[in-house]
Formats: sequence, structure tokens, C-alpha cells
Amino acid sequence: MNSKITLLNQYWTDIYYHLHYPHKEKISHQVVRILQLVDKQEEIGINEIASYIQVSHNTASEHVKRMIEKSYVTKGRDPSDERKVILYLTDLGEEVLHRNTRLDEDKLEEVLNKLDDVEKDLVEQALKTLSEQAKQCM
Repeated sequence: MNSKITLLNQYWTDIYYHLHYPHKEKISHQVVRILQLVDKQEEIGINEIASYIQVSHNTASEHVKRMIEKSYVTKGRDPSDERKVILYLTDLGEEVLHRNTRLDEDKLEEVLNKLDDVEKDLVEQALKTLSEQAKQCM
């Protein structure tokens, strides 16, 4: 594998390992991925979840049922097609997703405060560029 790719992956895992929030919930990796999908994409239903996490419709439906019971997501009807069920994150679901996918803002601020303005701008621009390009991969 390309050594730059290996290095970038190592940097990313180091950053996440040292700066993530402490995990409070017992939550599976698949549930985190479903929460991300509901957050990042519009009009997500069971079929899209099943396809995204590569499980059967019934398995995806069971995941969603448990997520509704835990108040992570809620369901509603598609205004343009009342037959279609759309999932939405609840406030609790947004909090759980935040804690399980983002960096602890206090820890990140502490690290950024050690950088000068040029370094901060370089980090911001590099992450912005990676983010924009990553969105084109979907």
C-alpha cells in the first residue's frame, strides 16, 4: 500500500484515539454507522440502511426498532410519498452520534492552542480539502 496512505491512516487513528470523547453508551459499530447515515443523507429508510450496512431488510428493521426504543431515532412519513417511512435523529440520537464519532472539543482546543496561526490554518485547510474530496467518493 502507498506509504502516504498508510501514514495518513496512522495519523487519523492517533488523532481519534487521543482526542475522542469517553464512550458512555454501550453501542454497536453498526448502530453508529446507521446514525451517521441518517445524519448525513436525506430521506433514509430501512431499505437504504439495509443496503448501506449490507444486511437483510429484516435485520436492518430490527436495528432501527431498537434504536427507536432507545430514542436515538424517530420515524415519519415522506411528505411526497406517504407510503415511505423516513428516519430522523432525535436530540438524544444527535448527542450519541456526536460522542461516538467526533473529537472532544476541549481536548482539540487544547491541542490547537499549542499551534501558531499558520499551523492552525494549515490543519484547517488540509481537513477541509480532505472532507470536500471525501464527499465526492459516495
